[in-house]
Amino acid sequence: MGVQPENTALNADGSAAAVPSSGVAAGALMCLLSMSSIQFGAALSSHAIATYGPAGASWLRLVFAALILAVIVRPPVLRYSRDQWVSALVLGTITALMTICFFAAIQHIPLGLAVAIDFLGPLSVATFGYGLTRRLIWPVVAAAGVLFLAYDGEGWVGNLPGVLFAAGAGTGWAIYILLTKKVGATFKGFEGLSMSLLVAAVVATPFGFMGAVPHLDGSGLIEMAGLALLVPLLPYALEMTALRRMPTASFGILMSLEPAIGAAAGFVILMQPMTLLQMAGTALVVLASAGATFFAGKA
Repeated sequence: MGVQPENTALNADGSAAAVPSSGVAAGALMCLLSMSSIQFGAALSSHAIATYGPAGASWLRLVFAALILAVIVRPPVLRYSRDQWVSALVLGTITALMTICFFAAIQHIPLGLAVAIDFLGPLSVATFGYGLTRRLIWPVVAAAGVLFLAYDGEGWVGNLPGVLFAAGAGTGWAIYILLTKKVGATFKGFEGLSMSLLVAAVVATPFGFMGAVPHLDGSGLIEMAGLALLVPLLPYALEMTALRRMPTASFGILMSLEPAIGAAAGFVILMQPMTLLQMAGTALVVLASAGATFFAGKA
């Protein structure tokens, strides 16, 4: 997504539109609901991850999300061009690997730390997309925040596998952001998301099928269907609607609160306490993301 003027939002076709002031508050609320859905959905996935494994839980969530959206959108699969298929295949593959990596990360390290490392991906896109300038200060600030988050006053709460999986998820998120613009321009409405989720479900099958199916029962089916609604279906719909109601720069700055919401979800759902140093680390990551987004809008 390109940088829009601060007083414009996005139409359904991606073009710029004037922002009515009455819509900004509603858009901000949708952003907060989207972030809460993502992070609390991740925290609530801990039982599924323990039962099916990171790959199995990822596969089940992607399958349900893909099926639900395919029923709603009904993408004309046989009518797509080669370029559309290629973009959907690439984005879907990245989505599958990113989801598996993130679930594996939160199995090994606290949710707040995993989200902070993951957030380095979009932060890098926002920073390095404008060359080697003074904006490079923001990744340094975020890295300091991650270090604070990784130390609880007595020792390091992270471990190498968890950090590497979170870094993999962050790399996937950065690529996802870059690819989403192309997919959004290639497909109509939600068709791009629907096709990429179908591909993601297929790509995740070899990794997650055997870990999930033997343990699946009726309650598990209901649980995974609910998690699929929390992430990614509800957040995507909320974010797309929010972007049509508020300036893109404001949207980006609000979304910078996601690491803090992830830390809150870890505390409330997973009983993962935070020290003052870790709270300061979360604040630094939020500050870095908001700063990178704000100054990108000034470019």
